[in-house]
Amino acid sequence: MNRPKIVVVIPARYGSTRLPGKPLISLAGKPMIQRVCERARLAESADRVIVATDDERIVKAVEGFGGEARMTRTEHRTGTERVAEVAAREGGDIFVNVQGDEPLLDPHAIDVAVDSLLEEPQASIGTVATPIKTPGDIMDPNVVKAVLDFDGNAIYFSRAPIPWVRDTTSKIQVRHLKHLGLYVFQREALLEYPTLPQGELERIEQLEQLRWLENGWKIRVAEVEHDAVSVDVPEDVARMEKLLQK
Repeated sequence: MNRPKIVVVIPARYGSTRLPGKPLISLAGKPMIQRVCERARLAESADRVIVATDDERIVKAVEGFGGEARMTRTEHRTGTERVAEVAAREGGDIFVNVQGDEPLLDPHAIDVAVDSLLEEPQASIGTVATPIKTPGDIMDPNVVKAVLDFDGNAIYFSRAPIPWVRDTTSKIQVRHLKHLGLYVFQREALLEYPTLPQGELERIEQLEQLRWLENGWKIRVAEVEHDAVSVDVPEDVARMEKLLQK
């Protein structure tokens, strides 16, 4: 059996509301999108790394540092839809959706997610999560929590503190998992995503991964140690540069 071809796709939209032009912001001398690409290329499983964008300025920047970029439609509602457009035009068996605002991306997380998907022949989607180490993150609605079944498949994702400890007087050891925004798809599953109806849970929580669960798909969740650090607002830029310098 031939080894499946793994394609990493990084959605990079120019018009971020909180940080316009985010992919091209300089971090310690390099555009952020370049740093994400360089980290993704370090994944042992990755055969190609492609930036999917809606802006020629990003295409020019990516090609300037020797990367691959593809123009996609502007009306996509999610990064996954943008990745699906690339998958419809490019060859590949497994497509990895990597967030374009995580310049400290752990390449090992890509490999772990890919391996987890390939180990389960019936699975079509995979993602990663990491144990929450900061208690305040459990109550933070910006930190998405994942709850799994015995086989490592997602039961639910929520901004709420799940599982909720009802009996606070008993000494219960609870592991809360933080969902990280890295997805791995079998090509056919990814191409079907734009056709799936949006459900009530996705609309309420504003979490696109719930669309898969509401439509009856299984999501494999692999555990990793490395937490994700993203650049979302202007204040994050200086913090990220300090981390890069370390």
